[in-house]
Amino acid sequence: MPFLVDTSKRSDKEELMDDFSIGGDYLRDVLDKLENINRWLGGNIVTVNSLKKVLKNHPKEQELVIADIGCGHGDILRDVAKFGRKHGYKFKLIGVDANSTAIEYANELSKNYQELSFVVEDIFSEDFKNRQFDIVLATLFFHHFKQKPLVSFLNDTLKHTKKAIIVNDIHRHKLAYYLFKLLSVFISNKMIIHDGLISVLRGFKRKDLTTMSQKINVTPQISWKWAFRWRWIIQR
Repeated sequence: MPFLVDTSKRSDKEELMDDFSIGGDYLRDVLDKLENINRWLGGNIVTVNSLKKVLKNHPKEQELVIADIGCGHGDILRDVAKFGRKHGYKFKLIGVDANSTAIEYANELSKNYQELSFVVEDIFSEDFKNRQFDIVLATLFFHHFKQKPLVSFLNDTLKHTKKAIIVNDIHRHKLAYYLFKLLSVFISNKMIIHDGLISVLRGFKRKDLTTMSQKINVTPQISWKWAFRWRWIIQR
């Protein structure tokens, strides 16, 4: 199969998911299917293992405030809650998303997780900038933004994040694009197929993450994980 897709530069094409007016049962179905795909591809565990790495020497009796930005319906935070309970950590977990339907669904699915709370909020808002965190998680979220606002966001967020920002996002690669195209044969939701292919084209190469690390004056901690993911740990 010829590799006709161009991955030399990040795409500016928009994902349907970026339209916050999308809601109802359709969005819930999209979020459920995305969770299943990410679990099948091993994506969620990248975030949990990265958290484990950051917390290696943290005293378990000290409470940690952890935010998950672009949290969707909260599947990552429920995994983090399970990890915290299993290993005896004290977590206060906050899910942040600009889509009110996603947050409503996250609250419904998280009734058995008292350590979780969710808020409808823009990560570029003053309200978010006034929050204080120990750790910020960003899973499959940063590729929605261009580099300039990302750098600005990271500079601001590092000022009110004590330990680390953990990024788990897509490696922009031709093989990743065509593998998802092959996988899409088994996906019935057209929005997921459309957004999945664009997500790959909006993903990152190592040099993109290295450049942003330099712009925010941090030493890059970047490693490649299956399936075509970058783990980028940002610490002051």
